Amino acid sequence: QVQLAESGGGPVQAGDSLTLSCAATGSTVRYTMAWFRQAPGKERIFVGGISWDGIGPNYVDSLSGRFEISRDNNKETLVLQMNNLKPEDTAVYYCAGRTGGTPSPRTCDYHYWGQGTQVTVSS
Repeated sequence: QVQLAESGGGPVQAGDSLTLSCAATGSTVRYTMAWFRQAPGKERIFVGGISWDGIGPNYVDSLSGRFEISRDNNKETLVLQMNNLKPEDTAVYYCAGRTGGTPSPRTCDYHYWGQGTQVTVSS
């Protein structure tokens, strides 16, 4: 059983950078990992993901260039580096994992989820 825990969220100003981490208990070496976010009153959407064997990272087009995903399989950690944050980036950010496969934008394709970490960007 894999458990995921996000950290690193908080309030920031527009233009700031923030790094989110997702720590896994249990081996996720062969898991495809991804970040999603959910703004108030909106659906949970795909931010980007990276497969266990190095495919990716893939990003939703609108975030490519500002967000960067990396993973450290030895430390069982997934990282989301967010730069030049905007108020519209305000959301709860979730880490997700699925066995094998490639990064998918569909929430139903992921077996494991963290509790989420709040990111609030003020203008």
